[in-house]
Parts: sequence; structure tokens; C-alpha cells
Amino acid sequence: MPANNATYKVKANDFVFTFTANEINAIDFIQKSPNQFHLIKNYQSVNAQLLETDTSGKKVSIEVDGETFAIEINDELDQMLETMGFGIAVVKQIKEIKAPMPGLVLEIAVTDGQEVNEGDKMLILEAMKMENSILIHTNATIKKVIVTKGQAVEKGQVLIELE
Repeated sequence: MPANNATYKVKANDFVFTFTANEINAIDFIQKSPNQFHLIKNYQSVNAQLLETDTSGKKVSIEVDGETFAIEINDELDQMLETMGFGIAVVKQIKEIKAPMPGLVLEIAVTDGQEVNEGDKMLILEAMKMENSILIHTNATIKKVIVTKGQAVEKGQVLIELE
């Protein structure tokens, strides 16, 4: 189970809620079948049905009392990526990797035409005397590496183009 102080940002249709792991753990939750659930919180009973889920498990569609909700769940890492400008890239197909901060390119771990998988290291960017590994958040093919080792880059500068 995640740390009790972990915070989750949940978007349900057009509404945004924030929950801690403690608040989530305080809910009585019973799975009645693979896609049907019963929840009790503050003496209120709710039946919910899971309609669909994406492969990452961070987007689901549920039905509660005849009303359908499109739910998007962002943990602390997702929220940090969003503040760094990677939030849209996680949801949509990524076409380029941009520098999340100004820095110096210390190492490039990929080459033009290379296929990469989610979580692979793309390059190392030194910023404020710290080495930051820039990882890819989806499977892709490298179209072109724009930067070179030792090059200084600005925040938002395109580092790598993807196919």
C-alpha cells in the first residue's frame, strides 16, 4: 500500500478531487464481481460498476446509480510530470522530448532510428549540479537526436524527435 501521506488527484468528468491514501483506506470497499463494487463511506452506501479501463489502469469509466463517470487518476509522480510540462505527453502520443529545465547534456543514450520502450533512459541532463535521467513514457522510435553531448539547453527546448 502507498505511503499514508501520498496524494492522488482524481478527475471525474469535469470535477477534480484530491485524496490521501489515508482517506482512501477509510472507505469500506467490497468487490462483488470482477467489475461490480460496493462502497461505504460516512454511512453512505454506493454500488458501482466498472465499465472500462485503459491499459495503464489510470483511466476508468464507472457507473454509479445510473450515471457514468470518466475517471482519471494521477498519483504524485503524474502530478510532478504535469507540473514539469510532461502531463499532456503522457496522455497523448509523444512526438518530441523537451528539456524539463535548463541544463547541460551529459550523456545521450539513444541513436536515430532506435526503438525504445517505456521507461528507457533517453539522456542525462545536468541541472543545478544534479544529474537528471530523462526517461520516455511510451514505446517509440527515435526519429532524430537534436542535441549533442556537452550542449547547453534551455527549458522547453526539443532534445529528441520521435516517430
